[in-house]
Amino acid sequence: QAQLVESGGGLVQAGGSLRLACAASRSIGSLNRMAWYRQAPGKERALVAGIGPGGSTNYADSVKGRFTISRDNAKNTVYLQMNSLKSEDTAVYYCSAQDWGGRAYWGKGTLVTVSS
Repeated sequence: QAQLVESGGGLVQAGGSLRLACAASRSIGSLNRMAWYRQAPGKERALVAGIGPGGSTNYADSVKGRFTISRDNAKNTVYLQMNSLKSEDTAVYYCSAQDWGGRAYWGKGTLVTVSS
C-alpha cells in the first residue's frame, strides 16, 4: 500500500512558476515508476512527466523544456517544477506511483490554475 499526497497547487499568472510535491507514505525507493498526470476540464487524464527508479525521465511534448520531474528518496517525495506556465497548463495534477508488482497508486490531486 502507498498513500500519495500532492501539494503546491494554486493560482499563478501566465509565465510564472510553481513546484508541486508528492509525499508518499512509504519509501519511494521501494516503488518503481512515479509520475505526474493532469486532467483539464472536459479532457481525459494525461501523462505529464514520469521518472524511473534510476532517475530516467520522460515528458509530454507540451511540457518539454518547461517542466522538470525529480525524486528525493530520502524525503519520499517526488517534485514537479513547472516554469513558463501557460493557461493551457490549467488542470488538476495527480501524482501516481507503481510498485514492482504493477499495482498503481494515485493521489487525490492538486489544482493548478494559470491566469492569462
